[in-house]
Amino acid sequence: MRGFLGLGVLALFFLFCQAAQELVVFHAGSLSLPLARLGEAFCALHPEVHLSLEPSGSLVAARKVSELGREADLVISADWQVIEELLVPEHAAFLIRFARNEMVIAYTDRSLYSDEITPDNWYEVLLRDGVIFGHSDPDLDPCGYRTLLLWQLSELYYGVPGLYEELSARCPPGNTRPKAVELIALLESGDMDYAFEYRSVAAQHGLAFVELPPEINLGHPDQADFYAQAKVEIAGKAPGEAMEIRGTPIVYGLTIPYCAPHPELALEFVEFLLGPEGRRILEGCGQPPLVPPVASPGWEALPPPLKGLAVPERR
Repeated sequence: MRGFLGLGVLALFFLFCQAAQELVVFHAGSLSLPLARLGEAFCALHPEVHLSLEPSGSLVAARKVSELGREADLVISADWQVIEELLVPEHAAFLIRFARNEMVIAYTDRSLYSDEITPDNWYEVLLRDGVIFGHSDPDLDPCGYRTLLLWQLSELYYGVPGLYEELSARCPPGNTRPKAVELIALLESGDMDYAFEYRSVAAQHGLAFVELPPEINLGHPDQADFYAQAKVEIAGKAPGEAMEIRGTPIVYGLTIPYCAPHPELALEFVEFLLGPEGRRILEGCGQPPLVPPVASPGWEALPPPLKGLAVPERR
């Protein structure tokens, strides 16, 4: 009898596994905690769903679809422009901009000169002998190229000619990582003094951080014209190609690619993310939602349920 009961339980287990739907999400590393919490709440409402989260730099996430031909139900980027450049319209029909952030300089109480650094002197502190600082890879992660844009804007804002080149020279390739969240372990171990991070990530990990002026932190829409003075080139769609990135306010974006195995389920998750509970979870993780979300490009192709949650871009 026990054998039959055991077989019955095993059979039910396999039936459950077969019935479970896996929602695959390629996403920016900075969204790891918010998406984990969103996933917990969503799966509590949909116990038949298993959320499979795959973090990376945002450019890597998009290229998994555009270059490697991998299937995902959702691609969520720390920069909406990555989705526009690499996925729309060839691999996805629409893009929704849904959250904001800003750049900070994260550190710990073990960091050299942590008791001296301020929004006014941070660049002087970073250039002192013995100070080690880093950022993520600009070709893989928006936080990396946003760091370079920040350095260019700092040269203008503080009126220090050559500051961008000085900071670049003091931050060798060995001080970069594929995604910015990987720098946190270096800060916590004392192997790095300062890291350029998103404010949400620094707050989520309990790190101290320098709050930078609005003119350089890329977090304020009213500074968009000033941000646009900075530009960098990163790896483009094909080997040997370059893609120009200009300074813009930080806005995250998402899409459901054509290759999505479960597009209807992905749509339900996006509805949840953009709705009141999703916004509450984002805010609780220090990730300010964009209210209302903006659907552009691809408003015409936006699924009807999402047109009640987003607005088209104003021209």
